[in-house]
Amino acid sequence: MIVWLNGTHGAGKTTTGALVQQLIPGSRVFDAEKVGETLMDITPGLPATDNFQHWAPWRPLVVETARRVLDYTGGTLVMPMTVLVEQYWNEIKEGFAKQAIPVRHFVLHADQDTLRNRIMGDALLGPSTFRLKYLDPYAEAAQTWLHAEAEVIDTTNLTPRETALEVVEAL
Repeated sequence: MIVWLNGTHGAGKTTTGALVQQLIPGSRVFDAEKVGETLMDITPGLPATDNFQHWAPWRPLVVETARRVLDYTGGTLVMPMTVLVEQYWNEIKEGFAKQAIPVRHFVLHADQDTLRNRIMGDALLGPSTFRLKYLDPYAEAAQTWLHAEAEVIDTTNLTPRETALEVVEAL
């Protein structure tokens, strides 16, 4: 099974993912961003983009890598990864369906002010204009398709542990 934790930067995906992994025996965290980083290392480079998700190979590689890891290890993969383009999510979701891999899709949500404050006050990563630029696309995706496509957990007033417990209870 895949537990996909979606949402924009500052929603708590990475922290929650690590805590969910601790609460589900036999689970592992798989960061699909590493697939994008691998693609970024290809030289000469792929076409210029501001987001590796725009490269067509990224989506099927995420599915195939997750499938192979599950085939090898079994259990559950917890995947904290923002996907805000509906077409991209559909490709990933359909890829998992073709492999008969069940997916529970959660969106970790917080209001814009909370997200902005978390990003600006991030002690580990520091303030980030890159992360801030995804707030508006997240809000648009949330309104148009994303929240209808997933189980939404509002993290605005939750600790990461409380969020992780909500995910595990929903499972």
